[in-house]
Amino acid sequence: MNVQIYFHIIDKRFFILLCVGFLFSCESDLKKVQKLSETSFVPSGSADTINLKYTDSGRIKSILKSPKMLDYSAVSNPFTEFPKGIHLTLMDVNGYKSTVVSNYAISYKKTKIIDLQGNVVITSHDGKKLETSQLYYDQKNEWFFTEKAFKYTDEAGGYLEGPGVDFSKDFKVFNMQRSNGEVNSID
Repeated sequence: MNVQIYFHIIDKRFFILLCVGFLFSCESDLKKVQKLSETSFVPSGSADTINLKYTDSGRIKSILKSPKMLDYSAVSNPFTEFPKGIHLTLMDVNGYKSTVVSNYAISYKKTKIIDLQGNVVITSHDGKKLETSQLYYDQKNEWFFTEKAFKYTDEAGGYLEGPGVDFSKDFKVFNMQRSNGEVNSID
């Protein structure tokens, strides 16, 4: 009878050790599962050296070039990122070309806002140029805006600079917060 009690005690100790070991291993596995279920920002697609041409009715309207594009369309607020910058050429109905260049760009699909950052330069077909460190473009309203310092130059050698500006995509409507500069008229 003493031998049975001894084995019974060993069985209980072994069972307790087994349960404790199992609980600790479950905790470790639980942490692994929690890490796997965390939201990870992994692009659903990526492309290197892109050259996209947008056409409408057989006419090229824009050409987008970038060394790298990352597509995050599977996240709750989908966006497309261009971590190495963009070079965008826009063509109007008369065939005039304007360009937009930046070191970085991100386009938000739901809001239709494009955020351009780092050495942003917009050059129009008629020689107008705007330079800034960050510029937003509202695709829905076709409107540019920034709170950052900017410099605007025109074909006649005039310039405006200051903090904050918003303007239409064709530069016809131009609103500045505070600016200074020199505007020359063309005869």
